[in-house]
Amino acid sequence: QIQLAESGGGLVQAGGSLRLSCAASGRSSGRTFSNYDMGWFRQPPGKEREFVAAITWNAGRTYYADSVKGRFTISRDNAKNTLYLQMNSMKPEDTALYSCAAAPGFCSGYGCYDNVASYDYWGQGTQVTVSS
Repeated sequence: QIQLAESGGGLVQAGGSLRLSCAASGRSSGRTFSNYDMGWFRQPPGKEREFVAAITWNAGRTYYADSVKGRFTISRDNAKNTLYLQMNSMKPEDTALYSCAAAPGFCSGYGCYDNVASYDYWGQGTQVTVSS
């Protein structure tokens, strides 16, 4: 099993910045954090879960939802088994529960990475609230 634990959420004012972390542990079928593609999803109040960003296992490619492109940056440190989401120029509509997720590495292209069904493991999420 791969365990994922998010941290770094909190309250920030519009225009501010916040960095989320996702710490991974464990293994599945010989795979560890460094073998998985990783993604961030969020669920705003009263809305369905939506894709935010993804990064391949070797950080060779990244993908972003249009709503966060140019403001958010996804990165990873495989030596630390940690995924990050740097959020800048935050807006009230960024308010949501943010979750990280791990995919086994079979995706190719945005149409796969933005699909929740592509991910096998999920964290419990960290709350982000942006005030205006």
